[in-house]
Amino acid sequence: MKNLARAIFPALTLTFVGLLIAPAALAEVEFKKGDHVVLIGNSLADRMQHDGWLETLLQSAMPQQDLVIRNQGLSGDQVASRPRSKGFTTPEDYLKLSEADVIFAFFGYNESFAGDGGIEQFKTDLAKMVDDYRALKPNGETEPRIVLFTPIAHENLNDPNLSDGKANNKRLAKYSAAIKAVAEEKKTAFVDLFEASKKLYDASEAPLTINGVHLNTEGNRQVAEVIAEQLLGKKVAASEELDTLREAILDKNWHWYSRFRATDGNDVWGSRSTLEFVDGQTNGEVLQHELTMLDVMSANRDQRIWALARGSDLVVDDSNVPKAVPVESNVGGKSKSSSAMKEGNLDYVSGEDGVKHLKVPEGFKVNLFADESRFPELVNPVQMQVDGKGRLWAAAWKTYPKWEPLNEMQDSLLIFPDEDGDGVADKCITFAKVHNPLGFEFWNGGVLVTRGPDLLFLKDTDGDDHADLEIRYLGGLGTADTHHAANNLIYGPDGAIYWQSGIFLQNNFEHPWGPPLSSGTSAMFRFDPRQYTISQHAENSPNPHGISFDYWGYHFANDGTGGRAYQVRPDGKGFKMFKLLEKEVRPVPADEVVSSANFPDEMQQDFLICNAIGFLGIKQYHLDRDGGAEYTEEIGKGKEKQVVTKKTKFGEVWGTPDGADLTIQMPDPTTGEMKDSIAQGFLVSEDKNFRPADAIFGQDGGLYVADWHNVIIGHMQHNVRDPNRDHQHGRIYRVVNTKKPLQEPVKIDGASLPELMTNLENPIDGVRQRTRVELSERPTKDVIAACNEWMKKFDPNKKEDAHPLLEALWLHQQHNVRDTKLLNQLLKSPEPHARVAAQTVQHLWFNVDLKGGGVQEGEDFLTESQEKAGVIEDNAALTRVHVGTIVEKLRFNLKEFEVKAGKQIELTFHNSDFLPHNFVITQPKSADEVAMAAIALGADGFAKGYVPDHGKILVHTKLLDHDQEEVLEFNAPDTPGDYEFVCTFPGHHLLMRGVMKVVK
Repeated sequence: MKNLARAIFPALTLTFVGLLIAPAALAEVEFKKGDHVVLIGNSLADRMQHDGWLETLLQSAMPQQDLVIRNQGLSGDQVASRPRSKGFTTPEDYLKLSEADVIFAFFGYNESFAGDGGIEQFKTDLAKMVDDYRALKPNGETEPRIVLFTPIAHENLNDPNLSDGKANNKRLAKYSAAIKAVAEEKKTAFVDLFEASKKLYDASEAPLTINGVHLNTEGNRQVAEVIAEQLLGKKVAASEELDTLREAILDKNWHWYSRFRATDGNDVWGSRSTLEFVDGQTNGEVLQHELTMLDVMSANRDQRIWALARGSDLVVDDSNVPKAVPVESNVGGKSKSSSAMKEGNLDYVSGEDGVKHLKVPEGFKVNLFADESRFPELVNPVQMQVDGKGRLWAAAWKTYPKWEPLNEMQDSLLIFPDEDGDGVADKCITFAKVHNPLGFEFWNGGVLVTRGPDLLFLKDTDGDDHADLEIRYLGGLGTADTHHAANNLIYGPDGAIYWQSGIFLQNNFEHPWGPPLSSGTSAMFRFDPRQYTISQHAENSPNPHGISFDYWGYHFANDGTGGRAYQVRPDGKGFKMFKLLEKEVRPVPADEVVSSANFPDEMQQDFLICNAIGFLGIKQYHLDRDGGAEYTEEIGKGKEKQVVTKKTKFGEVWGTPDGADLTIQMPDPTTGEMKDSIAQGFLVSEDKNFRPADAIFGQDGGLYVADWHNVIIGHMQHNVRDPNRDHQHGRIYRVVNTKKPLQEPVKIDGASLPELMTNLENPIDGVRQRTRVELSERPTKDVIAACNEWMKKFDPNKKEDAHPLLEALWLHQQHNVRDTKLLNQLLKSPEPHARVAAQTVQHLWFNVDLKGGGVQEGEDFLTESQEKAGVIEDNAALTRVHVGTIVEKLRFNLKEFEVKAGKQIELTFHNSDFLPHNFVITQPKSADEVAMAAIALGADGFAKGYVPDHGKILVHTKLLDHDQEEVLEFNAPDTPGDYEFVCTFPGHHLLMRGVMKVVK
């Protein structure tokens, strides 16, 4: 159906005649008054709406055309692959919704990783898309005019952490030519951004991309100028004079983005949209109506854009926006899904009175650190962190589960300074307004925060504690269920940011290293902001929440909904979740490892889990890391199922319930009478509205507990817009031990490099973690130099020096500097926990694809001695073989060699690498079995050279260090076959393997 503007105004046209436009043989494209222009494609299109420059230039250059511009780009999109969460409106239906007259198509970057073999299929897919969209007639009457854009080139940022783009550009050039060929064939307009962007990079003194492939604001500004010139045949300057117009466009884009990329989409159009509540009303009825509200609000903002483009202005009038659908609360059992027993109480107690309902073990006390009565901004705190100045931060989610049209968006990141050190916040500072801030973490002088579907980097550059820099570091985060989305961001000791995401979510991460990482699996993800690598770290289902690391780097995670807890350990070529403890409660939104000078010695390195329904408190577990702990495991299914008892091995962590017996008053489920009840743990509340969402140790050693505080906690048991979802309360409590002094503050923010190195010797996990964050913003060259100087005072042969040397290894890892000599020292450390940690570093460096299936670049470096590989002499009496290693590649320097059955063999194995390796020849198809037996040696492995007593081993060397070699003399087997050789040091067998082919 045509809109009113189309019916009233005559068609006015502007022809595309730019310098880089396709040859005259291509069909010309014209803008008509009232045209609806839709951008589709990958992140190149998606990111344009957040800077707004392209539309700003088009609207300012055509002030009388009244263009309606809508961006439908999505991170990771490809012509033939556009993953969406269940129920999401199809790309074709969205084109019809927007009544597209003109389509700007930005594809080719993600497809280019298929290489030469994918070009013809790409051309076929692109040509079919053009034909299909013309046949679709999304405006209801005429074929759309289509403009095909090439990808931009890969910018070489001369950053050792990033690709130089040479390999990418070879592929991108070919795919750009393919796009041009399709444009010529289909007679569409064509804009070559590949060649244009290369010229922009050469001419610019400052970077135009954030990572080589995604434009920054200045890059988007300059590329917008190129596009406008090519489309309009004249130069259009993106000047400061257009700032008011651009701000109006960004306002419109926010409303459209909230419609097109609607968060909590599973409740809008997915499986939970049909859930019925009071009088059969569904989420879909309420939330799909909100989409129409946003359509009207976006159109209202178009009116202001047109006025500004003409040199005037108007006040946006939203009086024509349909009112929200009224919702009746089902709290108190008013529908089948609600439960008065599980819900809280509509009579909220104050934050101060909430302290009276909290029970902690003897020797501890609780005080109210902050609440909504003093700081109205503090509503529904979901995660906390402590910065380098010792200040507590909280992500406040007032609009949970998502912003409602016509209301103010009030989600925010808040800072709570305690300047007098009395354990009570003195003020509240709003660092930034951030929609759905489900997780955040400090890094590189700023903050990484999820604002689905984007991961933002926010920074205060002028010291006023308010963010004034915003960069979209990563797009494509799934948002179909907001409280299951990317949550609880944690900066790991390895320098990566970890988060978890649950079911219903379609992630599609576009990055510089390869094809997009597309995943619909509940999992933990690992993002390295220094290298822009993204990988799926380990599966965890259904809705994981909560991540922590302990003193030795052991990694823990929760499945929030299921209540299970896991240790995350290397497994195969990746990582896997291993059962940590027997589940007692659910759901569990966060966890923390005890590390505080204020807390009792016997609690150090214990595991704490927050529970938000039922128990309403924090459970405590003692963790055994040394092996020998017994646990049970179910094997088989149905009648065959049996429960077996197992024992942990060294480094396999196991938790047993700990804490105190806490007495609370709870209502009898039958009579409602209040009775004493005993609950074991560290903290529990009698207040049914108490919802501990996070817990973290502060600078003073106290445990700070974020109380979401809400009568409703369930996401699916109540309508998304249930009026009793609380948007007014939120508390942070502080728990301290009265028998020990508070923890002394340590200078971190602004400290010198030597001071920061000394901090890494501190026994408190939080001090070292905040020090690592501080070091993340210092120049790598200076950090590594200071680290190497600091390391000189430690002896790798002393057990007591193992941990600071491990911190040094982690620091190298954080700054993407491989020191394999240091790694080798720690792999042989007298401290077994340091060896386990070093093996994890080794695993990440050599075994794991951290680039999401990315394309590896660079050549293996071979020393002169390594080039002499394979059979070097073969006479009647003897066959001589040389085998070496490739430095820092975790590989042998040959994959196979051939010998005759029964022949005498003299094999020299030389280890040029800085890591320890052995050389083990096994029976055919036995390498993995032997390698797993070597891993099972655990702490005894070094004493045996990681060579197990195994009947399928033919011959083996010792475990050799750097530049050592050993000669093996043996007779080749009499039976021909492929006899595998492998390094059985833990984790090495995945890459270090080959075949000795025995022939007659």
